[in-house]
Amino acid sequence: MSEPGAAVLVVDDDRSVLASISLLLKRGGHRPVTATGPEEALARLAAGGVDLVVQDMNFSRATTGREGLELLERIRELHPAVPVILITAWGSISLAVEGMKAGAADFLTKPWDNERLLSVIATSLDLAGDLAASAPGAPGSERPPVDREALDEAFDFGAILGKSPALLEVLDRVARVARTDASVLLLGESGTGKELVAEAIHINSHRVAGELVRINLGAVPAALFESELFGHVKGAFTDAKTARRGHVARADRGTLFLDEIAELDRPSQVKLLRVLQDRSFRPVGSDEVEHSDFRIVAATNRDLPEAVRSGEFREDLYYRINLITLRLPPLRERRMDIPLIAAHHLRELRERHGLPEITLSRAAADWLSGQSWPGNVRQLKHVLERTVLLSDTRRLEPEHFTTWPLDETRPAEASGEWPPVGSLTLDEAEALMIDRAMRQCDGNITRAAEALGLSRAALYRRLAKYKIDG
Repeated sequence: MSEPGAAVLVVDDDRSVLASISLLLKRGGHRPVTATGPEEALARLAAGGVDLVVQDMNFSRATTGREGLELLERIRELHPAVPVILITAWGSISLAVEGMKAGAADFLTKPWDNERLLSVIATSLDLAGDLAASAPGAPGSERPPVDREALDEAFDFGAILGKSPALLEVLDRVARVARTDASVLLLGESGTGKELVAEAIHINSHRVAGELVRINLGAVPAALFESELFGHVKGAFTDAKTARRGHVARADRGTLFLDEIAELDRPSQVKLLRVLQDRSFRPVGSDEVEHSDFRIVAATNRDLPEAVRSGEFREDLYYRINLITLRLPPLRERRMDIPLIAAHHLRELRERHGLPEITLSRAAADWLSGQSWPGNVRQLKHVLERTVLLSDTRRLEPEHFTTWPLDETRPAEASGEWPPVGSLTLDEAEALMIDRAMRQCDGNITRAAEALGLSRAALYRRLAKYKIDG
């Protein structure tokens, strides 16, 4: 975490707020500096030595928040290396969103939680330090190429395989971001390994002793959203025979992984935003407010900025979850990793099915590396397993793979032709239909379910059954 002794400028026209936050900062090992308005704040900054700013959005001369935004813009213009944390009322979150667009590091709502504020300050200082160290002209900013062996000596990346530059860039950022409490948004096509990256972030964080709680939001019916996330007490509803802890409570001191976050409906987005804001929640049927200290990692294979523009996804929630955004490269952008991934999966298949050793010829490895793999690593593993189970050779050549359609642009796909009757089992045919629907709908669960005549929950069950990455 950040070094103690950071100078934090607190800007608020309420002197009781200044006193309260100053005491909190001293308790956290920081040095508070105070200002009651924008002019005094800018003077304090001009004097130098300020590491971070915590500022209110409303001052006595202006209750609309515009003065707070103007102060933020001036700080970003004159002191771009100094992170700014905004504090605003819940009803003025739109102001905080404008502030995030203008370059604020984070925002909290009143009344704030003291431990949450200290955590946000520490995270913002850590991230600001990383940015300063990598800025052009900074000492050591000309960083040597990332080395996978060196990364593996200091960090645990689990089952993430590869040494391609595109992957190493992601792993390097994971290593730097994991030690903070920054919320992370993982973007990438289906099958690119978003869950594995979420695991790596958790494993390499100070929260590793806590639980990594996974929840696929697209598979949770809206009616059960609050019960799943917040839990319920006994008798809260007809089927509540016993009390149940929700995912948020289980993630206390750990990490909450919100997969398929773009599939969440608007009413549920509001409920999620509130718990992400102050880390407090109320189990269904309970009058008691509970708290949970968790880190957020969210993931989606959809274009989330476009969902914000179209109104499907709340802008304030978007800015809450994407303090750090990591884009996971598709397999076609890391072709040099394909032989390594294939060889590793062949060893897994051998152990799982009790098979003799099976290897790839150089020609087969080159052939696999030349495919487009629209389903990414998930598709590569699926094709390898089908080929191994239906082949009687111990050395795979290109011709052993060419019976399987690997590219969605193949004429047979485009024309709707299917393999001959008898060449696929019923389950394989259903899996092929679902995989094709997911690709044609760009991974959108709702549209794919509608195209297949299924509910979203039913589609999710089949995706899990056939191990198709949604």
